[in-house]
Amino acid sequence: MPLFTLFTVVAVLGLIMLLVSRPKKEKGSWVQFFAKGKDAGFSFREIELLRRLAVKCNIADPSSLFWSQNQLDICIRSMVRAIRMSGESDDTGTQDFLSKLYDYRKKIEMEKPRVKKGISSSRGVSEGQPLRVLVTGTGVFKSQVIKTTSQYMTISRPTNNKVQSGFSWNGLKISVYFWREDDAGYVFDSQVEDEVFSKGISSLKISHSDSLFRTQKRKSVRIKLHKSAFLYLRAEDEAPGTIEAAPGLKCFLEDLSDTGCAVTVGGRAAADLRVKVQFALDNTAVSMSGTVRSVDFKEDVNRSILHIEADSLPLETRNQILGEVFGMLPEEEDELPFRLLDEEAEGMTDQGAV
Repeated sequence: MPLFTLFTVVAVLGLIMLLVSRPKKEKGSWVQFFAKGKDAGFSFREIELLRRLAVKCNIADPSSLFWSQNQLDICIRSMVRAIRMSGESDDTGTQDFLSKLYDYRKKIEMEKPRVKKGISSSRGVSEGQPLRVLVTGTGVFKSQVIKTTSQYMTISRPTNNKVQSGFSWNGLKISVYFWREDDAGYVFDSQVEDEVFSKGISSLKISHSDSLFRTQKRKSVRIKLHKSAFLYLRAEDEAPGTIEAAPGLKCFLEDLSDTGCAVTVGGRAAADLRVKVQFALDNTAVSMSGTVRSVDFKEDVNRSILHIEADSLPLETRNQILGEVFGMLPEEEDELPFRLLDEEAEGMTDQGAV
């Protein structure tokens, strides 16, 4: 008999014996627990591991693990603590199970109702919102909202370093794209009504639209940070997760998820670069490789924010990052060689950016 089939038979028999040996009232709750676990996509073995976690953590209603973010957090935190104490962080089976728990934890958070609702009109866009402005046949320009009224929106004169900006915007039909924090991406069509000065800034007055198209929702949960880190240009033949011994370009990690991050560097930076960000989590050096998808340059402080889309991460690295995102890692954290970064990074404005 194949080993996998034998294991499945043993697991099912164990489940039957478990249910038979329990009092009638408790039988019902565990039957429900296993049924919900199966519906959630877990295997019998994984559900049994979850059952043990629920018992260990004294969860009054174990079935709540499949809908309660708080109850699931208690169990995951207990598991992370056990992994840390046992030193089994490199066990593939353990990391696979932890990864599956994080995926389910992400699903619960992504599906819960948001306080912030979507918008259907450009009148709902806030002042200061960064924009991308598309002029067909010319290019994509960067801008931001200066002010908005019920009649029109005023945006800063769009800029693109690769396109001559001497042409007239008046009367042009444009498409406006933006990403709304903790919501989604949006796009709407508009027309430039006038070129004006607003709050001392060369600006455009554009028409509103009540037909906003909502593009994609955020695919990952991210956490805002201000953590010291190093930035490197990534070699194409480099293995994922490679840790550098020498310091790189000093930077600050501003947000983090399992699909990417944002970092602040001194000076002006360019998009489409292949980079690697290295930082410390839970006393361990972690690296995330990826591609710079967009850059926001802040001229007043001479700094750039790089928005990086991550490559596929090694399983243990992904679990470490999700542990930070969901608050599963210990609060006391020694940043190893990165401790001196907090002092050194203060001078990063004087460095050349990537």
